[in-house]
Amino acid sequence: MTQTAIALFLFLLPLAYSPGPGNLFFAANGARFGVWATLPASLGYHVATWLVTAAIGFGALRALDAAPAMFSVLKIAGALYVLWIAVGLLRAGRHDTSEDAQPALFRDGAMLLLLNPKAYVIIALMFTQFLDVPGPDRTLLVLGITTLFTLNNLVAFTVWTMMGAQLGALFARAGSARAMNIGFGLTLGAVAVWMLLA
Repeated sequence: MTQTAIALFLFLLPLAYSPGPGNLFFAANGARFGVWATLPASLGYHVATWLVTAAIGFGALRALDAAPAMFSVLKIAGALYVLWIAVGLLRAGRHDTSEDAQPALFRDGAMLLLLNPKAYVIIALMFTQFLDVPGPDRTLLVLGITTLFTLNNLVAFTVWTMMGAQLGALFARAGSARAMNIGFGLTLGAVAVWMLLA
């Protein structure tokens, strides 16, 4: 399992730490509300990650082979959800008050994962590369890969959240929090378009 873990980490490194919907979502929340306020959303995202990853590892994705349109539905729903988050940030850029602004919740984090079809593709690809053990050892390997994948994402998102919090503090000192919200909103809007077109 040690060699598999190292190979898996190297496989996931560019995927987990490069900009994407999840990383930008947590960076934006970290910038607006700080690291601690993102914990409920992070918990939601990573509980959903572990459950979905385990389900795919145990073969749940095969059930979707009979309904390929489901991926199109997920793609559109996921892009619309990210776009909704982007619009929220853009609106906050114009009239953000302490009463209006609220950090993302557990359900927001879970929905971000559940509505991201690219996450399903990455997870399925990961298992095709690293799940080559038949028999009873397969169960332990699925659980090990699932846990490592989830923990790697948690570390990556925490790093992005902390960078966002630092950026938020910098912009707050400069009196440019609105510009930061608009910047994150436009970036997430571009990610939503990319999710639709890719």
